[in-house]
Order: sequence, then structure tokens, then C-alpha cells
Amino acid sequence: MAKRNNNQQDQNKMSLEEAGKKGGEATARNHGHEFYEEIGRKGGEARARQNDSTNNSNNQNKNS
Repeated sequence: MAKRNNNQQDQNKMSLEEAGKKGGEATARNHGHEFYEEIGRKGGEARARQNDSTNNSNNQNKNS
């Protein structure tokens, strides 16, 4: 069995940036625009709840 040259192995590796882009493009093809709208809305709602919770805790501490 022939050994591969290290340079040849390095050339065949994908960078994290390339892998992320490839995965993102596949997700976009498979799920479409509506998918991104839904996860964006869910993320915004979760962030709003988190901010409300933090603000309420801070206000309670100030009033104590």
C-alpha cells in the first residue's frame, strides 16, 4: 500500500470555514427561507424572555 504524502493529505482537508459554508448552503437548499424565519423568530422570543428575566431580577435586587 502506497503512503500518502503529508502535503497531499493537507490539500484534501477542508477548513472549518469551508465546512461551515458547505453545511449552511446544504441547510438552505433543504429547508428554505421559511426555516430561517422560524428559527429566527424562536431565537428572538427566547432572547426576549431571557432579557425580561434578567431585567426582573435586577429590578428586584434594586428594590430590596
